[in-house]
Amino acid sequence: MIRGVGVDLCGIRRMEEAISHPRFFARVFSESERAYINGKGAMAAQTAAGLFAAKEAFLKALGTGIDSLGLSGIGIVHDEKGAPGYALTGPALERLRAAGAQRAFLSVSHEGDTAAAFCVLEGD
Repeated sequence: MIRGVGVDLCGIRRMEEAISHPRFFARVFSESERAYINGKGAMAAQTAAGLFAAKEAFLKALGTGIDSLGLSGIGIVHDEKGAPGYALTGPALERLRAAGAQRAFLSVSHEGDTAAAFCVLEGD
């Protein structure tokens, strides 16, 4: 059963400026996410925009904003084929369960100067 859906868009040029500020970069992205982004070279801003949109899409699927949850517990990972997914910890995982969901599915896309992410929360 679907427990929530969320979508978000993020401008890549805007993210390029944002990740140039170390404080923002460290506050929004985990150490492993920062390494993943930095490993993308010229595509770093596009990758960061997709990850940021994915975090926001998850929050929207929950029906909330950043509020007290923040972004640090909403981890974005990639499987062996490169498909994105969520790795939730702490309050993010608690909120998922409180929403009656057990799983969060993620799709990310890029076009021009925009990254888009779509999240579906599923539960029994």
